[in-house]
Amino acid sequence: MDDLDQAAGSNSVLGKARLILEAFQLDDGSLTLTELSRRTGISKASVHRLNQELLAWGMLERSGLEYRLGMRAFELGSRVPRFRVLRDAVRPYMESLHHRTRETVHLAVLDGLDVLYLEKVAGGPRAARPSQIAGRLPLHSTATGKVLLAFSPATLVQSLFERGPLERVTPTTVVMPGMLVNQLRQARSDGYATEREETTAGYRSVAVPIFGASGLLLAAVSLTTAAAGSNPAEHAELLKSLSRKVSATGAVN
Repeated sequence: MDDLDQAAGSNSVLGKARLILEAFQLDDGSLTLTELSRRTGISKASVHRLNQELLAWGMLERSGLEYRLGMRAFELGSRVPRFRVLRDAVRPYMESLHHRTRETVHLAVLDGLDVLYLEKVAGGPRAARPSQIAGRLPLHSTATGKVLLAFSPATLVQSLFERGPLERVTPTTVVMPGMLVNQLRQARSDGYATEREETTAGYRSVAVPIFGASGLLLAAVSLTTAAAGSNPAEHAELLKSLSRKVSATGAVN
């Protein structure tokens, strides 16, 4: 069994290339050959050989002795039609809501058992958040994740619990399955989900689902504000109005 078999259960070239590309995290500007080998479990010689092909393809770029993701990776991601159409349809309404509230607005979708952020509209000192476009956060600790869980089939919640203990992102993150189930039940009843300092100390979020014209759950949109003095119910109504407008356009389905 070679080094990739140990890391990913596969000895294919494609599997190795995937591990190399997925080794880059959102905050990584560039990575050394040694770090790529450590993160992937692939030998330095194999990483070096594959990196030459990824450089030629444009998936990687060279920065001195380090590597970073290339423009080709960005271009391919931008071509995903479903996400691009959704983002383009919702972005104007997000901007309008941001201008009205001066708060951070997120658009997120399900990605396995995580939240994937497609868009973010923010400005000013309050814009500092752990969320980033194309970034992921746990479903159970975010308002967007909770609302997506609430309006998804129950099997998704079951899969989340079967993965193991829920991660405690902050001291106030809800990690007890029973408490999370109660939150999801309340979210389905209210039509929106909330979290208070479960992802970032000092901030809270409110999120609502976005449905397509056929009633299919597509995404979630949220407002993130300072925890003190915020009005979740009022923000939920603003978000519900946004969601209805998006669905009414028929641009997403």
